[in-house]
Amino acid sequence: MSESTTVTEQPQLKRVMGPGLLLLFVVGDILGTGVYALTGQVAGEVGGAAWLPFLVAFLIATVTAFSYLELVTKYPQAAGAALYAHKAFGIHFFTFIVAFVVMCSGITSASTASQAFASNFLKGFDLGEEKLAVAAIALAFMAVLAAINFRGVSESVKLNVVLTIVEITGLGVVILVGLWAFTQGGDFDLSRTMVFESEDERSTFVAVTAATSLAFFAMVGFEDSANMAEETKDPVRTFPRVLLSGLGIAGVVYVLVSIIAVALVPLDALQASSTPLVDVVEAAAPGLPIDEIFPFITMFAVSNTALINMLMASRLIYGMARQHVLPPVLGAVHRTRRTPWVAILFTTVIAFGLILYVSAFASKSAVSVLGGTTSLLLLMVFTVVNIAVLVLRRDVRATGGHFRTPTVLPVLGALASAYLVLPFSGRPASQYLLAGALIIVGVVLYGITALINRQLGIRGQHITDPTHLGEGPG
Repeated sequence: MSESTTVTEQPQLKRVMGPGLLLLFVVGDILGTGVYALTGQVAGEVGGAAWLPFLVAFLIATVTAFSYLELVTKYPQAAGAALYAHKAFGIHFFTFIVAFVVMCSGITSASTASQAFASNFLKGFDLGEEKLAVAAIALAFMAVLAAINFRGVSESVKLNVVLTIVEITGLGVVILVGLWAFTQGGDFDLSRTMVFESEDERSTFVAVTAATSLAFFAMVGFEDSANMAEETKDPVRTFPRVLLSGLGIAGVVYVLVSIIAVALVPLDALQASSTPLVDVVEAAAPGLPIDEIFPFITMFAVSNTALINMLMASRLIYGMARQHVLPPVLGAVHRTRRTPWVAILFTTVIAFGLILYVSAFASKSAVSVLGGTTSLLLLMVFTVVNIAVLVLRRDVRATGGHFRTPTVLPVLGALASAYLVLPFSGRPASQYLLAGALIIVGVVLYGITALINRQLGIRGQHITDPTHLGEGPG
């Protein structure tokens, strides 16, 4: 039976997402931990002009989004970057590495959110902020997420809708109280937003690129929408306008929030804070009770980032185990809950390890190290995706009538993403250490799986169908 016949006989996912639902998904996925937790760290890299790295990150993300638009309308299937790498290069080990790196980025992103959750928890209950307490609460938070994930996708998706609304509301509150402070003529100093300062003697360009590599964490998430292609109504027409609209909304929100933050809170206080937006609200509306409520809003907001990413990571691990590129035990499904419980446990253990490592050894902020590692991993993937667009221009068998991005954009996207991956962009060594350790874990597991497959007589150990990588039970 031919491959094409096999594909046509498979049941298709139901197309239920229209433009409105897809836009909510994109905006909710982008807005999150990045701006809630990293605004102060970005300001620490570049000074008062913290809005500039967010703007540059938005531009690079938009260029890469055009590449995703061409690929997602050309191949309207789930799996995203792994599928594109598989079609472009056809190297099974490379496809595995891309999928594993995407999975790792989800875990590091969720670990970043756990640190932000812990800091805001302590702030909300006025308990101080001891490093040990932050680590303990972050670990407990990840354990709760694992329990929700284990219970099932239905519960996770319902909770995600609520958390997305809270997430967007929180950023709306920051913008509104900031504008209120500006109109009231309080301590709102816009001149600070044009001050460039670096913590060392780096040039302005390197300082901006270092801050951009960190701020890029705030712009990730839009690529997850590629996995919704099979469930979107008329994706060729819907995806371009919705994805670009969602990115535009997020970009405007981030630039406004960063300007308001710097204008209201002195740079040294903003940089030192692990709850920067709480400090912004306190400075903007000291007489209003919103400053007491906002830490809890932030806790719910960053929970959304963590939940989405741990859900994605566990399903990718499950999918790779089912494709015989990871040990089969990672594909085990719980008999009662019908969820991939071993994959959930595995991803949670990795998150625990990351939290403990940064709590014990990171010289910089744990949020900065984990958030920067997330952007490093995804920028690697974005480099591959931008190159894949150009390679797949030769594929004449793809769906006709798809979106086509101007050739210069994927070229610029590949160069910009690759530059931000490299050390001379100002990225600290700790992020390479964490990313390298995670990739080594993947390579070791791949090798172990090859030995298991040989013992079981499974031939041709590779990802046979990347479109099913993210599909899991429950």
